[in-house]
Amino acid sequence: MAESRAGAADGGAAPEAHISAAELALLASVFVIAACGLLYELAAGALASYLLGDSVLQFSTVIGTYLFAMGVGSYLSRFIDRQLVAQFLRIELLVGLIGGLLPAALFALHSVAAGSFRFALYALVLVVGTLVGLEIPLVMRILKRHFRDRWALKDLVSQVLTFDYLGALAVALAFPLVLVPQLGLIRTGLFFGLLNAAVAVWALWLFRGELRGLKWHALACAGTLAVLTAAFAGADQVTRWAEDRFYGDHIVYSESSPYQRVVVTSSQAGVRLYLNGNLQFHSRDEYRYHEALVHPAMAAMGAPKRVLVLGGGDGLAVREVLKHPGVESITLVELDPHMTTLFSSAPLLRGLNQDALHSPKLTIVNADAFGWLEQDSGRYDVIVVDFPDPTNFSIGKLYTTSFYQLVDEHLAAGGYAVVQTTSPLIARRSYWTVVATIEATGLTATPYHAHVPSFGEWGFVIASRRPWRQPAALPAGLRFLSLDGLPALFAFPPDMARVAAEPNRLSNQVLVHLFEDEWGKVHQ
Repeated sequence: MAESRAGAADGGAAPEAHISAAELALLASVFVIAACGLLYELAAGALASYLLGDSVLQFSTVIGTYLFAMGVGSYLSRFIDRQLVAQFLRIELLVGLIGGLLPAALFALHSVAAGSFRFALYALVLVVGTLVGLEIPLVMRILKRHFRDRWALKDLVSQVLTFDYLGALAVALAFPLVLVPQLGLIRTGLFFGLLNAAVAVWALWLFRGELRGLKWHALACAGTLAVLTAAFAGADQVTRWAEDRFYGDHIVYSESSPYQRVVVTSSQAGVRLYLNGNLQFHSRDEYRYHEALVHPAMAAMGAPKRVLVLGGGDGLAVREVLKHPGVESITLVELDPHMTTLFSSAPLLRGLNQDALHSPKLTIVNADAFGWLEQDSGRYDVIVVDFPDPTNFSIGKLYTTSFYQLVDEHLAAGGYAVVQTTSPLIARRSYWTVVATIEATGLTATPYHAHVPSFGEWGFVIASRRPWRQPAALPAGLRFLSLDGLPALFAFPPDMARVAAEPNRLSNQVLVHLFEDEWGKVHQ
């Protein structure tokens, strides 16, 4: 002790006191609070992108609104002067209850009152963000008040912000990699709501000696935990009820992958696949779409041996490719392994694609098509591009000049690529933008369309270095295409005729905006 005093007298720093258990627990609560706060933000953004589309727009607006609300909460914290622990405990319970139930409430609301969804989304984000903004200032003031002799302000701020940022990092990594794939969005929200409630219970115990109305605080904690636990136990029922209301058919499979919400329904009318709430195919007429997508290019090539399919993890395009007996190898590049696993294992879906994903000719690659093409050095006689519609910028990049240049580099001499390109009737400008984009890369674009009852008139484009010529033969057993009927697919009536359009480039992504504008009018 004398040596310590002497050291201090000589200008040396006194040894730093060890962090007590209570201090460490408070700092650990900062970690949990930060993780929970970011989780609610990510859950709201993910749910909005699932249900409203355009993930970039939804995440940007949700995050911006959330950060603004946190700023409002931080400002309002200055007006809380008394009973800091009691106020902190109440805020934790409110954050846990509202934030934890946020995904379930929004999902259910979208199923019964979709028109109110956007308003409810931002109202809840504002409420939760404001409450989260109150938390950290209160924790810092509680630490400073109870440990004023042990913490300098600079050390307090440093410690609190360190744990805050570590908590945010942990949940940012866990959300897409572990939480959503394992728990789903609804249970993930409820789990973190329970964590917030646990922080409140811990605060109740740690500061029980100074809290007024301890009994009522304990009842509030117990009630919050009971509600969140019951909701967690019934999360599957909530999800099924909401999705049954939304989709209208019996759901045979539903799962959230890191990339999308995958739902398969079945009824007497047939099987439907939905990705993020958008219909991808109906079994009663998908053959029209997939025959039109695959065979005009495959048959015109003559005897294609190597085929590349980009997207199409359901295996239905591969099923059509396999109808050409001369094909020796097919490479399927699908981003989401949940899709290829589902359609290669579920008996109902294997029946639809006729076990195409188990063909010995097929190689499945689960990767981003853009990045994979940049690394791959192969050349293919036919490339089938079967991506979802350009509803957001991450998909829109797969409809750009940069992407089609990569496709061109992988086409064998005389080869053909074919691209699904939305409806030339409903989204006329979007359709002809894709045509203009392909032409901007120096390829010849041959547009055509087919009527698919579940979607209406649907468009396709063949891209090649040589003009497309009508084939002399088609595979046997087709239900839609015929040689006599092919010319009609390449004729466009006045209401679908070409309009002026600029190419879609990575630098502008005009197609995403056009697509949202044209399809948005359909749902107004």
